Amino acid sequence: MGSVRIAEGLAFDERGLIPAIVQQEGTGEVLMLAWMNEESLRLTFETGTAWFWSRSRRELWNKGSTSGNVQQVKQVLVDCDRDCLLVVVDSPGPACHTGNRSCFYRELEEV
Repeated sequence: MGSVRIAEGLAFDERGLIPAIVQQEGTGEVLMLAWMNEESLRLTFETGTAWFWSRSRRELWNKGSTSGNVQQVKQVLVDCDRDCLLVVVDSPGPACHTGNRSCFYRELEEV
């Protein structure tokens, strides 16, 4: 295993974004998928809490700052192609804006 300097060699897309899968430490539960840019990644490392880029609002957001469910970042991993991040967190409450623990609470069914 090796470490990579923040943002060095990461494959950001044409908008300067990279997808970030957020996972609960200890359980492996996938909580959400969000987008990060270089600034949100830097803030994440500086503060120890999860920062993302909102594509709809076009602004940085500190996950949980309004709800009180701030995600404490334990580890940030990058995949083999360097085009996706895995952010391992301790999330004290719901990660989804709907109030669900995970954003992945609906199962698709064949029609």
